[in-house]
Amino acid sequence: MIYSTPQGFRDILPDEALRREVLVRRLQDLFAEAGYAPIETPTLEVMAVADAGGRMPASPFRLFDASGTLLAMRPDVTSQIARVCATRLAAQDGPVRLRYTQRVFREAKNPFRADPREETQIGIECVGPSGAAVDAEVVVLAARALELCGVGEFTIAVASVGVLRRLLESCGAPEPWRRAVLEAYHASDLVEVDRLCSDAACVAPVYGSAIASLARIRGGRGAVAEAEALAGPLGCAGCLAELKSLVDELDRRGLGERLLVDFSIMSSFDYYTGFVFEVFAPARADALARGGRYDNMLGSYGASRPAAGFALGLEACMEAAEQQGAPTSGEARPLRVAVPKGSLNADAIAVLAGAGLDVSGLAHPGRSLIIRNRGVEYLIVRPSDAPALVALGAADCGICGLDSLLETDASVVQLADLRFGACRFIVAEPAGTSDEVRERYERHGSVRVATKYPRIAQRYYEGRCMKCDIVALHGNIELAPLTGLAEQIVDITATGATLRENNLVIVDDVLSSTARFFANGSALRTDERIGELAARLSDFAATQPFEPIAGSTN
Repeated sequence: MIYSTPQGFRDILPDEALRREVLVRRLQDLFAEAGYAPIETPTLEVMAVADAGGRMPASPFRLFDASGTLLAMRPDVTSQIARVCATRLAAQDGPVRLRYTQRVFREAKNPFRADPREETQIGIECVGPSGAAVDAEVVVLAARALELCGVGEFTIAVASVGVLRRLLESCGAPEPWRRAVLEAYHASDLVEVDRLCSDAACVAPVYGSAIASLARIRGGRGAVAEAEALAGPLGCAGCLAELKSLVDELDRRGLGERLLVDFSIMSSFDYYTGFVFEVFAPARADALARGGRYDNMLGSYGASRPAAGFALGLEACMEAAEQQGAPTSGEARPLRVAVPKGSLNADAIAVLAGAGLDVSGLAHPGRSLIIRNRGVEYLIVRPSDAPALVALGAADCGICGLDSLLETDASVVQLADLRFGACRFIVAEPAGTSDEVRERYERHGSVRVATKYPRIAQRYYEGRCMKCDIVALHGNIELAPLTGLAEQIVDITATGATLRENNLVIVDDVLSSTARFFANGSALRTDERIGELAARLSDFAATQPFEPIAGSTN
C-alpha cells in the first residue's frame, strides 16, 4: 500500500507551514487595520443553499449525511458570507466588513491534470455601502495583499459586467442564444463569441457586432471610452460611468500604472453585477486574486444589500513570489509559443511567418524540442499537449485544433480561428443497423460508443439526453462496430473513404474543428505581444485559401 494523500491534496510540512502562518498573520493584520472583522463559515453547505448563490466554477465535492441531505464542501466563501449577512446579520446597521482565511474544495475537471482540489482562500467582503470609493478600497487592499505576499510585479485587469448584461438584455435575441454567449464569455472562448454574434438569424447585426467587439477591448483608461462609443448608441453604456469613476479613483490612489481595462475578464461565477477584477503576475498562468461587486446575491438568501469583495489564493501567491524572486538575465523574456507537430505543422509555421515572427529552423528541427529565435521560443509539441502546456504556463500561447481544446478542457483564452486544419467529427455505425441500435438503447438504456475522444463524445450524447458507455481506443476504431465491441463510433473524417470501405455510414455530425490560437489568461493580460500576435494571425489567416485536410488534428 502507498501511504499518500488523495490526488489534489497535500501535506504541508513545518518549514512551509511556518511561512504560511507568518504571511496569513500579516494579511489579516492588513485587513484588520482597514476595519474588517474575522468570520468563519462551515466546511459543508446544504447543496440547495450553495446552488442558490449562483453558478459555481467547478463541481463541488458532494456527500450525503445520515439524514439523507445532500451536502457540498464549500467551493467558494463569498456565497457563504452572503448567506450569513442576509440572514443572521440582516439587522446590523451600517457597513459589514468581514475577513476570512478558509480552505475551499473543488473537484478537478480533468483527473489527469495537476490541479489542486484543496486551496487556501484569503479575502474580504464589504456589505452595505456602494460607490467608487468602496470599490477602490477592495481593489487597493487586494494590491496591498499581493505586495505583502512578495509579488512585486502584477497587473490588475478591471472591467464591468454590467455593459455585457445590458447589451444581452436589450438585443432581443432568444434566451438560449443569450445563455450561450454568456457561457462562451465565462469559458474565455472569444472565437465562439464571434461565431454566435455573427448569426443574424438570432441577433441584430448591430448588437452582435457590439457584443463580439466588447470582448476584445483592452487597454488603459481609453478602453472605457472605447466601450462607451460601442455601447452608447445602443443605450447600454450607463453602467460604464461607475467603471470610469473606479479607474479614476484607483489612479488617484497610485495604482494607475498597474491597471488594465479588459472586458474579456468574466469570472467563472455569474453572481457579479458591476465591476470585476482579476490580478495576474507574469510568473503565473492563472489569476492570483479576483473579485468584484455582487449586489444581487444577498437577495437570494434574504435581505438584499450591496456587496463587494475579493479573494486570493495563498498557495498561488506564494509560488508567484518565489518565481519572481528567481534570478534572471535582465533581458526581455522571449515569447513562448507551443507549435503543433503532425498535419497542422506546415500551416502553423506559415501563419506564424505571415504574422511576422522569425520561424527559422522551425520546419526542420531535427530532434530539438525548443527552437530559439529572436524574441521567440517555439516548443514543438503534439497538438493534444499544447492546451495543457499553455494553461499551466510552460508556454504563453499556442496553436492546436479545436478538438484538442475541447478534449483537454484546459483553462485558456481562445483568441483566433486560424481556419486551417479543418476536419469534421461524426457519429457512424454499420450500414443497416439503425433499428438494432435503437432497440438496444431502448432495452439497455445506453449505447456503446468507441472513440479516441471520450470527452467530446460524452458531451455530444449528453446534449441529446442519451446515456453512452465509452470504449476508449487509440487505433482504428472502425474495428469496434465490426467486431461487436460498440454500436457506434465518434471520430474525425475528411473524405469518408475509410468508413465506406468498412460499410459504415454517418448518422450525425458532432462538430467541425479548425486550428485555434490561444493563450493563458495571465500572458494575455501581462504581455501585450499576445494580443498583437492574435490580431496579426487572424488577419493573415483570413487571406489564405486553406483546404480541408485528411486525418486527425491530433
